[in-house]
Amino acid sequence: MNTALKHWKEAATIILAAGSRHKRAGPGSAPCRSSPGGGDPGPGLTRHLPPGSGFDYDVLMLKRSSKSGFMPNAYVFPGGVVHPADFSGEWLEVFAAFRNDPDLGLGKVRQPAGTRPPIFATDRLMLGSPLPGEVAFRICALRETFEESGVLLAVAKPEERSLVEAMEKNRGTISSPPGLACQVEDRGALVRWRALVNQNPANFIRMCKELDLLPNIWALHEWGNWLTPVGVDAKKRRYDTAFFLCCLREAPHTLQDNQEIVHVKWATPPEFLHSFESRELWIAPPQFYDLSRMCRHPSMSSLHRFAVQRATEGCEHWLPVVIDSGRMSLLPGDRQYPEDGSEELKEDTAYLQDSSGKESGLHRFVIHDPYTMSVQATITPKYKHLLPVEGPVIRNSRL
Repeated sequence: MNTALKHWKEAATIILAAGSRHKRAGPGSAPCRSSPGGGDPGPGLTRHLPPGSGFDYDVLMLKRSSKSGFMPNAYVFPGGVVHPADFSGEWLEVFAAFRNDPDLGLGKVRQPAGTRPPIFATDRLMLGSPLPGEVAFRICALRETFEESGVLLAVAKPEERSLVEAMEKNRGTISSPPGLACQVEDRGALVRWRALVNQNPANFIRMCKELDLLPNIWALHEWGNWLTPVGVDAKKRRYDTAFFLCCLREAPHTLQDNQEIVHVKWATPPEFLHSFESRELWIAPPQFYDLSRMCRHPSMSSLHRFAVQRATEGCEHWLPVVIDSGRMSLLPGDRQYPEDGSEELKEDTAYLQDSSGKESGLHRFVIHDPYTMSVQATITPKYKHLLPVEGPVIRNSRL
């Protein structure tokens, strides 16, 4: 971990999508102990979503306690702050079979090193860790997901050989279809280990060794990098967070801890957005943005395929710049966004329109009140990513 950061704490989170539990299971979805990795849409149900926008998957979000020091009562994706144990050299023992590949089978990212977000580009060896950031932040996200929701994304040791063979066959990359969360036969043991990991994150390494498990880093696909802007927290806490996306064939059982997390909810992206617009729950702008762009992929197979292919492109370092007394946040690519990283606004530029008459060069949140926000995006996203679906959504988004 990077202890030299002055303004931000490094963190990691997982956007966890899973086949809807009420759907009929497809081929290959029989219960198994664990599986590496992560339907056609029905009739269109809302004019704001792409044609054929019935959803065959849900997303996991967790409600933070009202006593939480940061964003109390908010619904968030599972994840949290990195711990030194996530960068421990002991993980190299767990992944010993993959040590011939410095990336442990995650594959190479095409993004030039000079443009990579610092959270991924920082030389961790210079900071005393033999573990690459791409690996350590995935371990952090997996550990925090287990702590907060009880969902354990891991691969059983007996499957290690097949993973190594896949890595060798695919020239250093492990790629697989949406998988299943690890099912440990002794549920009591899993509950006990979860308590131990909550007490001390270093116990996550012990658990994986004693249960013969590999954290399923290959199921997590690089999705984005959000930073906390100025003014979000009274204590000026700011986070530099790596976002990953993971797809599972079916939703696993969850266990809320009733401490930091007080409610666990599975729903489609449009259902979460509708609940937010109806003031039934609150989500922060990054979650609003990512749920809105997931709306472009109502099919699990389509979302998974997109995430796997897009992850090799890399991602941007997104620090929203808050202006207009908090009523607007600029994102990279916006014509007024400060490119020097100073968080100071550019001078206003001339009004621009594209050939359709739509104002161009915009990439921003417009926030009318805590439950009413929209995204104005007329840019071309970098690294083959998605722009969000704009406009209100409706609740009924099932197949």
